[in-house]
Amino acid sequence: MPENEEIKQLLAGAYLHYFHCLRIVEILKGTEASTKNLFGRYSSQRMKDWQEIVSLYEKENTYLAELASLLVRSISYEIPSLRKQISRCQQAQQDFARREEECQLGAAELRERFFASCKQYGITGDNVRQELLALVKDLPSLLSEIGAGAGALSEAIELYQACVEFVCESSAELVVPLLRHVGKRGNTTVYEWRTGLQPLRVERPAVEEVPEQPKEDTIDWGDFTLEPTKVDDSAAADGGAQGEEIDWGITLEAGPQQDDGIDWGDGESEEVQISVLEAGTEVPEGVACGSDALTLLENTDTRSQFIDELMELELFLSQRLVEMEEEADIVAVSQFQLAPAVLQGQTSAHVGSLLATTRALLGQLCTRSMQHLFMILASPRYVDRVSELLRQKLKQAELLLAKKEVMSQKRLEALAEQGALEPKLDRLLEKTKELQKLIEADISKRYSGRPVNLMGVSL
Repeated sequence: MPENEEIKQLLAGAYLHYFHCLRIVEILKGTEASTKNLFGRYSSQRMKDWQEIVSLYEKENTYLAELASLLVRSISYEIPSLRKQISRCQQAQQDFARREEECQLGAAELRERFFASCKQYGITGDNVRQELLALVKDLPSLLSEIGAGAGALSEAIELYQACVEFVCESSAELVVPLLRHVGKRGNTTVYEWRTGLQPLRVERPAVEEVPEQPKEDTIDWGDFTLEPTKVDDSAAADGGAQGEEIDWGITLEAGPQQDDGIDWGDGESEEVQISVLEAGTEVPEGVACGSDALTLLENTDTRSQFIDELMELELFLSQRLVEMEEEADIVAVSQFQLAPAVLQGQTSAHVGSLLATTRALLGQLCTRSMQHLFMILASPRYVDRVSELLRQKLKQAELLLAKKEVMSQKRLEALAEQGALEPKLDRLLEKTKELQKLIEADISKRYSGRPVNLMGVSL
């Protein structure tokens, strides 16, 4: 007998129930018609088996109990389970989308912080280490410009000097000596400031060049050679054990010592002389070396003194401007009646312009980028620390972007799982509704076709 496609589909289902068996028997009545005898019975074993299954189902209405069990299981367990799985997938998609957005925002914030930090350092951020080292190379020219700008403060310094001499009635000491020196001679060496003479030769201290750190995924194995150690011919002739000895490069020679070969240095034939050299005698006259070879604004001590004197001058000018703008202060007016002409001839507008010039020069030295450059100049390894700190922000941004990709992949997986569950739910709902109608129709036959509705079934 040829196979029937409808029977194959029924047998391929998840489960068989009474009405499936009835449908198979109806199909077999057409395909097994040739095996029917005069008494209306079928000689086909297949037909006999399915008829026996149907009769067992109908015995004591067993099929109704099975159908009711299938209906209850579908409504109480299988359909709610699929709906919960779909709901979890939808919730997971929302969570993954939210976390994906958070990763995107976090990465953007870290990149903004990275570029903001680079802007503070005065670099673009393409190659942090090289850009910082390039800025340090340009630092001497910047300091020379600042030193040249100190020449514009000569009038303010003279005003300060005149005020101190008038108030203190003493002219023995000059105010802001370092600022005065830089204003006249520029950003000279510490040697010239200390001695008052220009050095004949400047020997700047060697700059420690810190090599760039290797990447984390590379390992420096050093320089190993695979060549075997050469052995002398005489050693090779001595035998195996002696041929493998190591030549340490130490030779013993006979000398005029005693039999034990050790000179303890306690002989009276020779005297030991110790010469003490005073510090600084090895440096020739007129040569600036070490810290003296640095410029005044490169040296930490003199730079701090220069900034202190600038702040001192700024404070004087600001206080003098306040005193000049307070017209009601009779005591101050009467006090400066006997002051020199350089003090009485000043106007508040002119003092304000001197104060602005002083603050501008002080602001150039106290910017954040300039402070970092001074720290790099003092410690070259600070470049690596700054570079690593800035690279860390980029690494965190890259990690957040990688996490965003993972969240996106998981969201797509949850969406695919939801797409696979929804057709299953639709098929299960369709089969459950069909099963409900079959049960209602079968019960209706038992009561003369009265309409039957199963209550408590909500799909």
